[in-house]
Amino acid sequence: MEVTAAQQEHLMQWLSKRFGKPLKIPVLVAQRYELVGGGLLPGDDGARAQFMLQNPAGSRVTPYLGALDDDPLPHSSAAPKTDVGQTAFRYSAEGAEGAFYWVDQGFGYALSGAVPREEWIRLAQLVYQQC
Repeated sequence: MEVTAAQQEHLMQWLSKRFGKPLKIPVLVAQRYELVGGGLLPGDDGARAQFMLQNPAGSRVTPYLGALDDDPLPHSSAAPKTDVGQTAFRYSAEGAEGAFYWVDQGFGYALSGAVPREEWIRLAQLVYQQC
């Protein structure tokens, strides 16, 4: 299901009910990103929520979240596995696209899009603080 920004209140009520906890759309207006829309997506272990934010230049970032039973983050031999109760940030990039992802309090989060690397940490911290 996909909902436009004009139906933001309905989207949040519906997603919060679906997840069994109040959800928030990350607010990045000071960074010039505004909500375009969002929706519910299927996931291997249940539903996932996705939001699309866009700045005036047309760059988009997509916050994505879902409840987890265990830690889905990929690990190298140098990176220890994280417990669900801890927060662990990871960054991944391929070409112009990048993603910041983390696990916190039983939820997995990802923030993806074509954003300059120096902007990623700031956006990820803002989304983390709000979710």
